[in-house]
Amino acid sequence: MHLSDATADWIADRATLQAWLDDVPAGAVVGMDTEFMRRDSFHPQLALLQLGCRGRHALVDPLAFAIDDALRPAIGESDAITVMHSAGEDLETLAPLLPDGPRVLFDTQIAAAFAGMGLGLSYRALVAELCGDDLDKGETRSDWMQRPLTASQRSYATLDVVYLESIHAQLAERLRQRDRSNWFAEDCERLKRRASHRDGDPQPQRALRGAAEWPIEQQALLRRLLLWRDRSARTLDRPRPWLLEDALAMSLAQQPPARLAELEQRARGQRALRSAQRSELFALLNEPLENSEIAATRRIPAHPQGGAKKALGAMKALIDERAAELDLPAGLLCPRKVLEEYVVTAEWPEFLDGWRGEVLGDSLPALLPG
Repeated sequence: MHLSDATADWIADRATLQAWLDDVPAGAVVGMDTEFMRRDSFHPQLALLQLGCRGRHALVDPLAFAIDDALRPAIGESDAITVMHSAGEDLETLAPLLPDGPRVLFDTQIAAAFAGMGLGLSYRALVAELCGDDLDKGETRSDWMQRPLTASQRSYATLDVVYLESIHAQLAERLRQRDRSNWFAEDCERLKRRASHRDGDPQPQRALRGAAEWPIEQQALLRRLLLWRDRSARTLDRPRPWLLEDALAMSLAQQPPARLAELEQRARGQRALRSAQRSELFALLNEPLENSEIAATRRIPAHPQGGAKKALGAMKALIDERAAELDLPAGLLCPRKVLEEYVVTAEWPEFLDGWRGEVLGDSLPALLPG
């Protein structure tokens, strides 16, 4: 049977899922994917879990029963190799079921980059390149919360895991031949750690580069607002912008409203900012900043100018050269955004720890502006 003709069992109860997982041999390769919805919520809503192992495939319905900790023994604690494609959002979605992710993760998008196939390769492109099949992506924006799923949805979801075992075998061999297996495994572990950090960014203001020239006190107030937004969005399970859009947060930090009525006027249109949240926000805006709060605020990195801009060009050239020598995408070795922050702050980026630090050595610090 051709892979594209594969079918999957529909699993709608815990006992059947447990039986399926009990048949996964020790050290097996398990393909896994999710379909989730995130239109009007902070937390992604798991709508479907797809599994595949040695020619068996399953579509697990999390709307029919509580999966709870069923996945942990076979996926989270065993030696099984869990193969996923571009797993970041999937790991976040699965966090309530697998808090630390799969014990052994093999992300095929990351593997493809280390194998010299390019950065950010799509699953469809990977299937075409390695398996010779052209996937129909017609259900990409489908409503996965509906029941019953259509035959087209089931087929689409099944095909998202059908090819993973074959892709894993080919990419694992390419990584071995290129002596990139250890680097790849390190990046998969990094991805798992990032997905498991569910408390949010402690310095969210640093993403708003437009406030880089503000006084530190205003940056600290902006940080306070963004941290409140994150906490509230998690509690209410609503998207962050529904509470406080970035532009409004910056406007309020620059010019705090003198009266609650003014805040209500300026915040009109924020869908999740109800009366209780507006009162909280107004109180935060008018509460004096503590010295400790200012000291805890990391400055927003400015755009490189002058000597920093020249140093950035030299660093980018070095990254391009080293990436070409290693036959890796330059963006995999070091994205431009990481360099921009490093050249301005002179603080060694955490992203460059591990194998990247070994490759780059003292080369980048030597190029910092004097």
